[in-house]
Amino acid sequence: VQLQASGGGLVQAGGSLRLSCAASKRTVSGREFSSHVMGWFRQAPGKEREFVAAISWGGGETYYADSGKGRFTISRDNAKNTVYLQMNSLKPEDTAIYYCAAGLFEGMVLNVHTTGDISQYRSWGKGTQLTVSS
Repeated sequence: VQLQASGGGLVQAGGSLRLSCAASKRTVSGREFSSHVMGWFRQAPGKEREFVAAISWGGGETYYADSGKGRFTISRDNAKNTVYLQMNSLKPEDTAIYYCAAGLFEGMVLNVHTTGDISQYRSWGKGTQLTVSS
């Protein structure tokens, strides 16, 4: 799928923001959006890209890195080919470029470890910048 993330911006600590990621309906190989596990990753300056959250094909299961557990909520609307990341109680350390990604995960059991594996995601969108001021 082709992905486009949006919704980043500047927010004060303690504030909220929702990121969106719109996907094309099908990949080049013909697989639909709903065939993909969707994930959010982030990359802060000077740091490696890290897992934030992921959601299963139908949206029934979600997975979170400890950094966002209890503050972030991932959701998806397969009818709109869109995945969201609602972020609350934002902290300055959440400042990063946020990327959405898609992976098929065919035949795989989903858990926080498998969905957090960056190598499983084959499609990436351009990131959106989130800056949290203290």
